[in-house]
Amino acid sequence: MRDSLSSQLIFIGCNCPSVSAFRVLRGDVKRMRRRGDSSLSVERELPRHLSKTATCSSFNVPSSSPPASTTTTIDESPPSPSAAAAAMASLVLGLRASANSFLSRYEPVALLLAPLLAVLAARAVRSFVGILQERGLKATAIGFFMSCIKLVPAVKSYIDAEKQKVVDQLQSGGQSKRKGWRTELPRSGVGNGVIDIMKEEKKNDVVWQGKCSGTVYIRGSECEGHFSLINEACSMFAHTNPLHLDVFQSVVRFEAEVVAMTAALLGSKEKVSGGQICGNMTSGGTESILLAVKTSRDYMRAKKGITSPEMIIPESAHSAYDKAAQYFNIKLWRVPVNKEFRADVKAIKRYINRNTILIVGSAPGFPHGIIDPIEELGELASSFNICLHVDLCLGGFVLPFARKLGYPVPPFDFSVEGVTSISVDVHKYGLAPKGTSTVLYRNHDIRKHQFVAVTEWSGGLYVSPTMAGSRPGGLIAGAWAAMMSLGEEGYLENTKEIMEVSKKIERGIKEIPEIFIIGRPDMTIIAFGSNVIDIFEVNDILSSKGWHLNALQRPNSIHICVTLQHVPVVEDFLKDLKESVNTVKENPGPISGGKAPIYGAAGKMPDRGTVQELLVNFMDSAC
Repeated sequence: MRDSLSSQLIFIGCNCPSVSAFRVLRGDVKRMRRRGDSSLSVERELPRHLSKTATCSSFNVPSSSPPASTTTTIDESPPSPSAAAAAMASLVLGLRASANSFLSRYEPVALLLAPLLAVLAARAVRSFVGILQERGLKATAIGFFMSCIKLVPAVKSYIDAEKQKVVDQLQSGGQSKRKGWRTELPRSGVGNGVIDIMKEEKKNDVVWQGKCSGTVYIRGSECEGHFSLINEACSMFAHTNPLHLDVFQSVVRFEAEVVAMTAALLGSKEKVSGGQICGNMTSGGTESILLAVKTSRDYMRAKKGITSPEMIIPESAHSAYDKAAQYFNIKLWRVPVNKEFRADVKAIKRYINRNTILIVGSAPGFPHGIIDPIEELGELASSFNICLHVDLCLGGFVLPFARKLGYPVPPFDFSVEGVTSISVDVHKYGLAPKGTSTVLYRNHDIRKHQFVAVTEWSGGLYVSPTMAGSRPGGLIAGAWAAMMSLGEEGYLENTKEIMEVSKKIERGIKEIPEIFIIGRPDMTIIAFGSNVIDIFEVNDILSSKGWHLNALQRPNSIHICVTLQHVPVVEDFLKDLKESVNTVKENPGPISGGKAPIYGAAGKMPDRGTVQELLVNFMDSAC
């Protein structure tokens, strides 16, 4: 109807000899519309308004058959711009009238609240979908159910009591050991007598020589050989702090040389590396990984404008990445490994999107000692123009020398295009004092995003390279002393010994039919599980014999990380392992005080939130 009216007005405007008359007519029509008259009413009133305008001679719509004496010329030219504008205005007015008519049924408050409620509902749906994507339907449903039943006070009290029982069992009575611990300063100092007190306390430590997975990487006891060397170096520089660059210039040089020597092992001299490998020393592998993630986040924000960062890691990657995700507000995608327990490159690729800042590979991974396909990950990172971090905390001071010794070692360092950062612990196979690691970057443009510079502090201008402000110069000096004292030949000899011991343990495990090795270890970590006995019960028996191995999950297994401490006791380990397997086979079931039931239940428990709460409660009561 409105289109018909518009057509009449256009027709009249084209045939009216008086422009002023047409303007009067158009003004009358607009006033009728402002009064709220419908298009139908306007059209009905149109003839009456037309009759008032005597100056126009052709207000009647011409008949379909023109008079015989006249010649009709059909104007096929397109409508003028003013006519098109009038038609568009008419359409807009009609839409507005229809919308107002529809919305007039509702209260103003409802109209005000509806958009707000719609936005809140959309955000809730988006959040729910995100949780589903991250946790999966089953885990989300279980978590929601557990949250609901915990609203019942009696149920919550029962669950809390059961969790405390588990925590107490994990501590093996550790809670009671805190009784009698000092909570305030002595009134009078004990002077040099404190050394005697410390020697007595030290007797409470378990026997660790040759009995621990990883933990202590230097051979011998803490009072001889390499231990004595690094202890003296640490003591000599115990008072230093590299934060004060102008004061402790010796320690500053030590750090720079530790970084440079480590980088040289990892491809910094290769042409493909770009010749700009740089980095810093940190307190350990976790800090190195945290800094690499923080740096990648800020670098990608500057380079690609990513403000909602995400990173993708294999499920075998170290838990330090979970910590980094929580600290730096990064969404973490943990992707299952393939059948060989290596990073699944195709699966990782499916998770990459416009917010991805970082993917991760390990050489080797902590659980199973298996090297991820770093070359393929490098190609993936390069093709999407994102960062790739390689965790070499375990392998940094083994793989370069194992390769020289002839072991099959795939590419893993800065010789691989696409690798942007690497973390390497010096305090593991580098045989440096505890608390020394390095984080390396392909170039200075990337590393600059690691630093924190403050210009508006009243204390002056401030800049710091790592998380810690003050850092122990003694540890840096100890790391430098370790590397200089051993040299390339020393590391080659150490690598030869531990690789041979690792292969011997592999062969020994394969001779025990009840257990099997997880994947194909590339280095000095051997993980093993079982399909016929409870491997955690085996671990409990080994613990009763003085061994301290690492319990793993997915699949349930345990591993040993071979160090120089194990060289003289490898036969003892294989003997005790075989005996433990036979004991569990003949007498299955948990031993008194063993942790097998807890590890087994934790692995099968569908509500991972409860497992997380157990861990938090355990840590809260243990420290």
